Amino acid sequence: MAEVRLVQGNDACARAAVDAGCRFYAGYPITPSSEIAETMARLLPEVGGVFVQMEDEMASLAACIGASLGGVRAMTATSGPGFSLMQEHIGFAALAEIPCVIVDVMRGGPSTGLPTAPSQGDLLQARWGTHGDHPIVVLAPGSVREIYDLTARAFALADRYRTPVILLYDEVLAHLRERMELPEAVEADAGGAVMRTRRPPDARPYRPYDAAPGDVAPLASFGDGFRFHITGLAHDARGYPTQDPAEIAAMHHRMHAKLEHHLDEIVECERWMLDDADVAVVAIGIVARAAREAVREARRQGIRAGLLRPVTLWPFPADAVREAARSARSMVVAEMNLGQMILEVERAAAGATEVRGVRRADGEPIMPEEILRALAAPAPAVRR
Repeated sequence: MAEVRLVQGNDACARAAVDAGCRFYAGYPITPSSEIAETMARLLPEVGGVFVQMEDEMASLAACIGASLGGVRAMTATSGPGFSLMQEHIGFAALAEIPCVIVDVMRGGPSTGLPTAPSQGDLLQARWGTHGDHPIVVLAPGSVREIYDLTARAFALADRYRTPVILLYDEVLAHLRERMELPEAVEADAGGAVMRTRRPPDARPYRPYDAAPGDVAPLASFGDGFRFHITGLAHDARGYPTQDPAEIAAMHHRMHAKLEHHLDEIVECERWMLDDADVAVVAIGIVARAAREAVREARRQGIRAGLLRPVTLWPFPADAVREAARSARSMVVAEMNLGQMILEVERAAAGATEVRGVRRADGEPIMPEEILRALAAPAPAVRR
């Protein structure tokens, strides 16, 4: 019988990781993510896993990459300053196509900023923080239960698509405690079949990047008898560095196509009361919860409002935004920063409706009444 407990967001993340088969954690303590490390340090030894406190965040993700190449599901967690330090290795994991899970519990920035205060200032960094063209998956939970579910899904997606997956949520959710039913078990491949293999696919020499565009090559584990090369340089199907433009173009195209061809399996978006909405709110994390209350109150006041909540932040749910923009007379993007997600909403809406922002970056969460004022503001009579 499932156990019902009062669970903190960060604790839910750690428990889900272990339940999903994570057996290696390397990290460096940083507010407001430190409870993840503390819980992993306690839980991993109980299941035969390894916890290592590293000297810094760069080494933390490097250790996770090494563990993943050894065939172990691996995770690290941090906040803004540490997330910045990890960007070089996020790029390496993306190019070398090494599965790993990175948790970024957002706090106020830039620099040291507001260590104990919430923010949603890392949205664009999560997509574009590392240099060059690279694919990435970013999940944005909106509750303690969803932190648990999306942590498990992050591991499945990382293995399925051989990519780093980022779990992105704010300090309020990290320290929020909610009543939650702990599942008895988590499917190891929830959200997609695991693509790793421990035997050659056929009699040919093993090639770690030999796959058609849109497909994912099987990833063998170090020490299992396969000879292959891992590098941060542009590489061919064998993993060896190349400067052949045709091979480099094929590498980039395949890396991006493996996500783009499977958006229906990756992208998730919650639509709430949007069928007849004149105005749609777009929000994630704790702000989406304030937005839900604002929509309820707006409906009580006769304003037909609805909520669009990206669960998969990247790849961005552009189709869902585009659909909402075509039916609503205006959209309100509420976010705890000075305007990041609104840029993507405006791009997806493509001028089909007015897009307004509710922004806050002072270390305090956006309140329902702030969003309600934007919902009650007059909208254009005619869509642009």
